[in-house]
Formats: sequence, C-alpha cells, structure tokens
Amino acid sequence: MAVHKRSYRAYEGALTPRWSRFLILTRYAAKGVFQSRIITGLFVISFFYPLLMIAGLYLNHNTQVLSMLKLASDQILVINGTFFLVLMTVQAAFAFLMTAFIGPNMIAPDLANNALPLYFCRPLSRTEYVTGRACVIFFVLSFITWIPGLLIFAIEGTLSGPAWAWDHRNFAFGIFIGSVLWLLLLTLIALAISAWVRWKLIAGALLLAVMFASSGFATAVNEILRVKAGFYLDPANLIAAIWARFFDVPIHTEMSITGAYAGIAVICGFCVLLLSRKIRAFEVVK
Repeated sequence: MAVHKRSYRAYEGALTPRWSRFLILTRYAAKGVFQSRIITGLFVISFFYPLLMIAGLYLNHNTQVLSMLKLASDQILVINGTFFLVLMTVQAAFAFLMTAFIGPNMIAPDLANNALPLYFCRPLSRTEYVTGRACVIFFVLSFITWIPGLLIFAIEGTLSGPAWAWDHRNFAFGIFIGSVLWLLLLTLIALAISAWVRWKLIAGALLLAVMFASSGFATAVNEILRVKAGFYLDPANLIAAIWARFFDVPIHTEMSITGAYAGIAVICGFCVLLLSRKIRAFEVVK
C-alpha cells in the first residue's frame, strides 16, 4: 500500500515458534495429498492386508472357531519372523507406490514456478524447507508401514501374553527401525528426483524406474564382476537385509548388516547432496 496513507501497521499477532516453522509447509502440502482419487484409493487399499492379518490373529486365538475347525492354537497363522517379514514387505511395496504419486508434487512445482525465492525471503532455511516437504511423505507413509506393523505386534502381544511380547521384542524394533530407514530412503530419493526433474509425471516415472532398475543393475554387477557388492546398490535389498536380521529370517545374500546400514547412509547422503545443489533462492541460467 502507499506509504503516504500512513495506514500500515506492523503485525502484532502471535508468532510461530522458530523450531516448528517448517511444519507450516507440511500442513499446507498435506492438504493437497488426498485430493487425488488414485492416492486416496491406494491409501485405502494398503490397509487391506493388515486388516486381514488382524482377523487372522483373532481367529488364531478364538477357541470356538478353532474347535469347529479342529485346529490347535496358532495353526491358522504361524506368528514368527517370516510372518512379520512378509507383512512389512507388502506394506513397504505400498509405501513405494504411494511415494511415486506423492513425491513429484513436493518440490517440482516450486521450481517450475520459480517460487523458492518467495520461501527463502522469509525466516525459513533450506533445511527447514526440505524438512517440511519431507514430513508430508514421511507422515503419510508411516500410516502404511510401522504404525500398522506395531499395532499387529501389540495385538498379538495382548492375545499371547506379555511373555511372548518380551521374548519377541526384536520384532517390534525391526518393524520400527526398518520402516523408518525405508521411509527415509523413499523420501530423500523422491525429493531429489522432484528437485531435478520439474515435470511431475516424468519425475514419478523416473522414481519407479530408479527403484526397479536398481535391482536389475545390482544383479548385473554381481554377475559381470563375480562379486556380491552389487547388492549394496539396491535400496530394497538393503532394507530386506535389516529386516531379516531383526526377524531372524535367513536371506540369500552375503550382505553384512553393517554394510546395509552403510549403504543406506551413502544413498541418503547422495540424495542430500543433490538437494543442496538444487534448492537455492536463486538460479543461474547459462
């Protein structure tokens, strides 16, 4: 407004705390996630398998149903490491598909419309901007992965007793730690691709290609070079190795658990590097 009117007044309302300002981006970005029917439908479908497993747990401990079927307890479902490995693998696949639709919408529109200077002219750092965008993906995928996984573990612990829950506490740790690492991988890879590819459709397709091609590329490296190091190039294989260790399930790979953590750290670090090169308040056009 014109200064000569002298009607300008400074903002006197409550200020957002400095530590939580990045959540403003998360709040507004999250509103547009479920406007897509595809994302909403996929999100709903992702709960079918956990609900089926919960029903199986109930039948596993229902004496009337077991007597009608002439079965002993735990014969409908065998609750062991393999059970939780299959559960988390299925949910991880749904999380990956959700990321392919959500991820490209996080950064690509801001870059395509040159909106980053509008963000960074405010008290918002590059780290807070990326964190605010990442939280959208992380929060949504949490309802698909570790939250239903821990819920199923808690239900089985309630039905089987505290002794079972204590003896199998590594399952709970594996569900949470493995899921968090998987979501971290998906989030950073999706944001890096969204930052470097401004077209949302191409970014989503590229994310699918990267995840699927990494498995084939890792196999090719192992076959051509006669080594086992190719497994460290496949994010899904890295997470599978970590889950297998927590769930005490043998896997057909010579990957060490330390190497799996190191591989995840390298991939995440590379994605952070890509983001730091692209997320800036200005762009140099040559």
